[in-house]
Amino acid sequence: MSAPATRLSVNLNKIALLRNTRQTGVPDVEKFGRIALAAGAGGLTVHPRPDRRHIRDEDVRSVARLMADYPAAEFNIEGYPGAGFLALVTDVRPTQCTLVPDAWDAVTSDTGWDIPGSRPLLERSVSMLKAAGIRVILFMDPSARMIERVPETGADGVEIYTGTYAAAFRRGTYREQLDQCVAAAAKADQLGLVVNAGHDLNLRNLPPLLSRASIHEVSIGHELTADALRSGFAATVRRYAAVVAKTVE
Repeated sequence: MSAPATRLSVNLNKIALLRNTRQTGVPDVEKFGRIALAAGAGGLTVHPRPDRRHIRDEDVRSVARLMADYPAAEFNIEGYPGAGFLALVTDVRPTQCTLVPDAWDAVTSDTGWDIPGSRPLLERSVSMLKAAGIRVILFMDPSARMIERVPETGADGVEIYTGTYAAAFRRGTYREQLDQCVAAAAKADQLGLVVNAGHDLNLRNLPPLLSRASIHEVSIGHELTADALRSGFAATVRRYAAVVAKTVE
């Protein structure tokens, strides 16, 4: 029996980061979101951080309006569940919200939730978001032991952090890290959770992961944007979408 198709969600943060180095509005986040969807992306991801270094509130709202033209695509908003973030998300009401335990000054998302230590915050946040009809995902390290605790929060699924796997892949010694991601995905699937993955995934390290793990969605921004500097944005999205589609058979 064929595994469910994996969805490619294009993260637009780096488009916004480049835009914010000038005051011209170029490149336009909404336009690049439209290019990604037209080129075969199954969804878009944005991650507004507290310092608004890239995605801003107006970007979240403009991308939300764009999604109305692509009813089959999914809109995913990532972020730390502070009061301002939760208010924005419940107002916009995306398909999915991925809660990430980012520190205020985090350079990037590089660790998952410690559920015992964050359970009260997560329970409150998950309850609020689900009441608004939003699927809730928790950003988690590739630890089957910690993923066992996710149902306690009421969340619908997990996004498995793949940064450690990607770093090991660059070194050429990634078997152990890949095994950890696969075991984490299997545990989440066993628990009936949605299984997403993301961080530093690219055209080279995606096939080994998706050939062994059933993944609902991969969220990719930095590596895709870097590849687009060589090949063009639309062409690169098409390449990533093709790799995702061909890997799961």
